[in-house]
Amino acid sequence: MTFVQATLQNINAGWDEPVVDIDFVRSRDPETVLTAFTASCDVLHVMAHGDHTITPTFSSSDGQTNIELEDLGLASTKRNRGIATGAVLADGCKTGTGGWQKAVRDCLRGEVTYIGTSAMVGWHESTVFCSAFYGALFRNKGKGFTPAEQAQDAAERAIEAYTVLTDKPCPYKVLTLRPSRVARAALR
Repeated sequence: MTFVQATLQNINAGWDEPVVDIDFVRSRDPETVLTAFTASCDVLHVMAHGDHTITPTFSSSDGQTNIELEDLGLASTKRNRGIATGAVLADGCKTGTGGWQKAVRDCLRGEVTYIGTSAMVGWHESTVFCSAFYGALFRNKGKGFTPAEQAQDAAERAIEAYTVLTDKPCPYKVLTLRPSRVARAALR
């Protein structure tokens, strides 16, 4: 992922405004994660170990920090803020399951393109998918699509590219999520 982040920094270099505003979240500090979850951007890219056994949880690689998505949702609604982005890329193991989708829906201010995984993923799967995703996202930037539509198109292209490059089914899945009743009531 360092490669992907460095490439994105180079693409945005020299512009007064970023070509695409991407918030990468890989923190061991719950307040930083909450701030990123409630900031406005084109893509919220969360990199963490995903746990879905009891409740959707992001875990740091050192095992020192576990942040339940439900807690992020509660904290963001207390601040009357929620996820306000075109796309959420939940880059961790099994983040495309129903439990994750429900937890994310409880944090949403509006409709988003959600990209999660249906299997265990490691650095190789992540790098292949994310390189293709961001390549496609930048290629179609500014062509009359909303950030969510751009992310949807980029994710679909990245899924195809992943399959061609690895000769395996892509573990990343893309769908549109809308705010739950809980989020609509709390985030007015």
